Amino acid sequence: MTLLCFELKRSRTALAVWTGAISLLLLICLIIFPDMKGQVDELNAAFSSMGSFTEAFGMDTLNMGELMGFYGLECGNILGIGGSFFAAYIGVCGLAEEEKNRTAEYLLTHPVSRCQVVLQKLLGILIRILILNLVSISIALITIRIIGESVQTHEFVLLHAAYLLLQMEIACLCFWISAFIRKSGAGIGLGLAAILYFLNIIANITEDAQWLKYFTPFAYADAADILGDASLDPVLCGIGCAVTAAAAAGAFLIYIRKDIHAS
Repeated sequence: MTLLCFELKRSRTALAVWTGAISLLLLICLIIFPDMKGQVDELNAAFSSMGSFTEAFGMDTLNMGELMGFYGLECGNILGIGGSFFAAYIGVCGLAEEEKNRTAEYLLTHPVSRCQVVLQKLLGILIRILILNLVSISIALITIRIIGESVQTHEFVLLHAAYLLLQMEIACLCFWISAFIRKSGAGIGLGLAAILYFLNIIANITEDAQWLKYFTPFAYADAADILGDASLDPVLCGIGCAVTAAAAAGAFLIYIRKDIHAS
């Protein structure tokens, strides 16, 4: 597991920056919640008058005067968008960075198979995602305790389980892409995450586009649906798990047959 340790050590600064930024935004949002509770009627009235924009973000079903409603909308978007961008970035750089930095040929001269290289890099990506989520959840729970609120444990766990699966699916999709490319693909990864996010917004706006929910992981991580039903959609989550596994397997199959260039 030398490569895994090296990957975690090499990426510790980026992990700290992303985790710190997301955690700080969560903390700020939760700290202002007590002040916003007193304006709940005005907020709900304002949100309900935004037409399609209201439906796109689930503001027509979430109560901003309740902690979980506020958390699902504000903090959920931070974790959903920020977490998916982080996952996309580290995923798409996973295998491509060795050829970009011209270290692939040196790495593969060591007594380590390509399968082990892919496995340890993938584990490094998933561990970083877990660390980001664990720290974010801890900061959120501590802040909720500080402001004197209580959390609905079941809904809270479901919400974060959905975000974790969302991030892992996007990371594995981008990891699969990284097996094809030889240069930096950060733009590709971030662009993919942004497209998947907007597909879910389109699906929320119009009934005719509901089928798009089967093509974006943001559909099963929609806070309005999770909090409203107090459950995760088994079909959408099943598709997400299948895509995650298929993308990870695809990365293995492609990389072990890839013609590695030294420069």
